[in-house]
Amino acid sequence: MSQLYLAQDPAADEMLATDPFALLLGMLLDQQIPLEKAFIGPYRLAERLGVDRLDPAAVADHDADDLARIFAMPIAIHRFPGSMAERARKLARAVVDDYAGDAASIWTGAADGADLLRRLGALPGFGKQKAQIFTALLGKQFGVRPDGWRAAAGPYGEEGSLRSVADIVDAASLVRVREYKKQMKAAAKAAGGAK
Repeated sequence: MSQLYLAQDPAADEMLATDPFALLLGMLLDQQIPLEKAFIGPYRLAERLGVDRLDPAAVADHDADDLARIFAMPIAIHRFPGSMAERARKLARAVVDDYAGDAASIWTGAADGADLLRRLGALPGFGKQKAQIFTALLGKQFGVRPDGWRAAAGPYGEEGSLRSVADIVDAASLVRVREYKKQMKAAAKAAGGAK
């Protein structure tokens, strides 16, 4: 696996590269905020908890009000700290209950790409699109390529695409992914206005 460029911070990107639960949590947080802010979130959470690695059981069992307070501390981990802290706890609980606290087993235990997509899509806060993007991220940047992973990832799995975090490998690709997302938002807005 090469160096990640998701958080745009070397220490945070190193954590994402080596801590599967941190990577899952970053993907969960990647909504309604800039992607770098989402993917630096797990690193900030670990710092505030005073740990080097996020333990899903510790996050799942953390007091809900205190976790919301930690998420809201300046600089807030997410623009919706209370609801995202609760989603983080639910994701952590699912990893503990369904995968014995081993986030990586979600993908290492998948029978094929369709199974991987199903496993990811069943996680709290992961819909189909988020599961497809994460499948593509695992395949493109982590070498997790069960049979059929590209098909399961849909358009995000296409070779050479620049649609999502799965395709960000440097500053230039970050700019191109942002341009693609702007175009998609503009097209969606135009389609909504044409109704």
